[in-house]
Amino acid sequence: MSEDWVRRERSFRGISKRLAIQYLENLGAEQVDDDRVEADDWAADLSEQTVGIGPSVSLTQVDLTFEGDPEMLDSLIERFAQKAMRAGG
Repeated sequence: MSEDWVRRERSFRGISKRLAIQYLENLGAEQVDDDRVEADDWAADLSEQTVGIGPSVSLTQVDLTFEGDPEMLDSLIERFAQKAMRAGG
C-alpha cells in the first residue's frame, strides 16, 4: 500500500464474492489471490459471510476494503456499487 493511499470499507448484500471479483476486474483490477484484487492505483480485499435478515431469511454479504488514491477511490467505489446493486435483479 502506498503511503498516500487511504482505506474505505464497504459491505454489499445479495452479491457473491465471485461476482464482486468479476465486477472489480471489469473496473481494471486483476485477481492476485482468492481474497484480493489489484490495479495500478488501487486494490481491494474481499471477504464473504452469510447474514440473517429477520427470523428466517439470510443473504450473502461481501465485505470489501478498498485501498487507493483518495482522489479517485470514491468514484471507483460508486461505480462498483452501481454494478453490485443491479446484481440481484
